[in-house]
Formats: sequence, structure tokens, C-alpha cells
Amino acid sequence: MRKKTFTAAVLLAAATLTLSACGSGDDSKSPVAVVSGGSDAGKVATVLDQPFDKPDLVLTDTHGKKYDLRKETEGHPTLVYFGYTHCPDICPTTMSNIAVAKKALPKAEQNDLRVVFVTTDPGRDTPAELGKWLKGIDPQFVGLTGDFARIQAGARSVGISVEPTTKDKDGKLVSVHGTQVVAFSPKTDAGYVLYGEDATVDDYTKDLPKLVKGANP
Repeated sequence: MRKKTFTAAVLLAAATLTLSACGSGDDSKSPVAVVSGGSDAGKVATVLDQPFDKPDLVLTDTHGKKYDLRKETEGHPTLVYFGYTHCPDICPTTMSNIAVAKKALPKAEQNDLRVVFVTTDPGRDTPAELGKWLKGIDPQFVGLTGDFARIQAGARSVGISVEPTTKDKDGKLVSVHGTQVVAFSPKTDAGYVLYGEDATVDDYTKDLPKLVKGANP
């Protein structure tokens, strides 16, 4: 079994414990993502016994329009991920895995599912940039950008650490962000399942039919 149950408080505390590089390369122009997560960050289908409230985020979508996360996703199964378009590996892999798994759902359930990508690098991820990037993954995915402090607070409310984009000693751009995907139930609108960066297409394909109904994976 790859499923565990934890309290939200424990995960919130653990999320700030460690940092690890999620991307590196020899090209000095390539950005590097530094990710945060506790000892359980790599586990699949972590079911919370005390779910998170959905972040109270009002940001800007890829069309330049205001998007109220709670209002727009209310009553819909929702997956939320905090990342950035210049991420060299984990962010695109995670979103692509979800996109592939989503296609295995019946059409009605595909349309009901909300997948929301919130940038951790709003300085570079404009609405147009987000839209272009997500179009190549799944045009139905929602991309959000806006005030960094607001994004950071929203991420922290669900136990995900996000720090401002900076340059390291080699001049590489570094974005510090957690790599967890948070699944919100359509029944309660609460975040009750976390997925780590090791979640595969098969994991999401197996679990999405349950998540769209608000059931435990």
C-alpha cells in the first residue's frame, strides 16, 4: 500500500523541514527549481484525517480575468499545484501526468474536473506565458498568476512552502516551491489528499475516478 493518513497540522509543520533541488543542468541559463517537503513529500495518496480549507485566492487567469479559486471550483473535484513554467522537470512532468490520466475519465468527468496551476514565479509567468505553456499540456487546465505574497500565503495555508524567485551564486534563477498536488473534494471543497512528486501517470489514472467523486483513493 502506498497510502498514508496524516493530520494537516503535522504536514504543515513538516513542509518547511527540508529543501532539495528538483532541477539542475550544465547550462547556466537554465533555471533551477528548489523544492520543499517533509519526509512524507514523496509518498503517493496521502489521505488527511483533518483536510485543509481551500485557499482563499483571487488571482488572474490566462485570459487576464479575475479568478476566485473558491468560487470557481466550488462543488467540482479540483487539483491544485504550485509551480512555474520555467521549471526544468518536476512541474511539467506533474502536469503532463495529470493531463494523460485525465483523458482516461469519461468526458463528463473530464469537464467537471478542475486542474489549477498557480505560478510561484509571477514575475515571469504572465497570463499569456501561462496560457501558452498550459495549452501544450491541456487547454482545460487553469493557470493563475498575481501578487506573490498572496500566492505564498495561499500555498502555506495548505502546507506548501513557496519562496521568491532569486539567483543563486552561479546566476541561475531559483524558485523555491513545494511539489505536492492537493486534491479537493467536490463534496466538501476541502483538500483531503496530497500527492508527492513521485506520483506517476498510473497513480493518477487509478485514483482520479475516485477523486472526481470525493472518495478516498
